[in-house]
Amino acid sequence: MRMAVTMGDASGVGPEIALRCYANGELANDVVVYGDESILKAGAALLQLDVPIHTVEESNHAIEGSLNVIDLGLLTAKDLTPGILRKDSGAAARAYVERATKDALKGEVAGIVTLPINKEATRMSDPDFMGHTELIAQLCGVQNYSMMLVTDDVAVSHVTTHVPLASAIQQVTKHKVRSVIELTHETLSTNSQIPRIAVCGLNPHASENGLFGNEEKQHITPAINETIEGGINASGPYPADTIFHQAIHQNRYDAVICMYHDQGHAPMKLLNFESAVNVTIGLPIIRTSVDHGTAFDIAWQGTAFTKSLGHALRYAWKLASRRQSL
Repeated sequence: MRMAVTMGDASGVGPEIALRCYANGELANDVVVYGDESILKAGAALLQLDVPIHTVEESNHAIEGSLNVIDLGLLTAKDLTPGILRKDSGAAARAYVERATKDALKGEVAGIVTLPINKEATRMSDPDFMGHTELIAQLCGVQNYSMMLVTDDVAVSHVTTHVPLASAIQQVTKHKVRSVIELTHETLSTNSQIPRIAVCGLNPHASENGLFGNEEKQHITPAINETIEGGINASGPYPADTIFHQAIHQNRYDAVICMYHDQGHAPMKLLNFESAVNVTIGLPIIRTSVDHGTAFDIAWQGTAFTKSLGHALRYAWKLASRRQSL
C-alpha cells in the first residue's frame, strides 16, 4: 500500500517540492501524488527536471520507476502561474485533499501527507474553508481532533488553532483541554513508553494562582487532574515561556499542550522550522503535513527547501506501523 501525497496549490511550492524530491531521489516509490498531471509535467519542464510521470486511476495501479499520479484533471499546463493567487488552483488544491481523504477512509492508501494549500485562494470558492486540519476532520466525520507538531525533541498539541485569539480564549474549556491531553497520550503511547505531557497555562505565568485570570483554575487544572486519574502522565499548568526549555534542554517532557496557535507554533518554528511535522490527531486515518505554507514569493524558482516532505512521510509511515502493531 502506498502513502498519498496531495500536491497543494499549483501556484505555490507544493508540486515543485514533490518534483524536486523525486528528481533528487528523496521520494520513494511507496507514494502516489494526488493532483494534476498537466501541472506536474509543465513544472518539470519549467525546472528542467527529468521526472517520468505515470498517471494511475487507483494507488494499487502504481508502477516502479515513475512519479505516480492520480490525476484529477482540474488544471491545465497554462494554469501553472507561479505566485499568482487563483480561485481555480485554490479549489483544485481542496479537491486533491478531499479525494485523498476519501481514498484513505476506504483503505486504498496508508494515509495522507499534505503539501501546502493557500487559504485565501481556497476561500475564493469555499468561503468557510479554515485549513487542512478542519477540512479533513469534517470529511472524516470527526469533531474530537487536534493539531500536533512533532520534532525529534518534542511534540506540541494545540487546544485551539485557526480561530481569532479572542475566540480561542473562549474555547479553552475543561472538556477540550482534557480531550487534547488524551489524544496526545493515545498518539504517542507505545507498548514500552507512556509519554510525559506538560500542559501550558493560558495566561502569563499560568495566571499565578488567579492573579492574571481564572481559566487555569476553572478549566485547565481540573482537566489535568481528570487525566491523571485516568492513568495519563500529565502535569501543569506551566508558564508557556519556560516549558519549552524544560522539555527540550532538560528532557523533562515528551509533549507540551498549548492553548492557542502561536503559543505552540512560534517556539516550534524557531527551533525546527524545516523539520517539524504537522500531524492531525484524533482521526480514523493518518494525516501528516509539512509545516510551512505555499511560499508564493519563491514558488517554482527551485530554491524552496525540500526536506520537510521527507520528514512528514517518515512520520506518517511511523504512525502507520504503530497502528498495525496495536
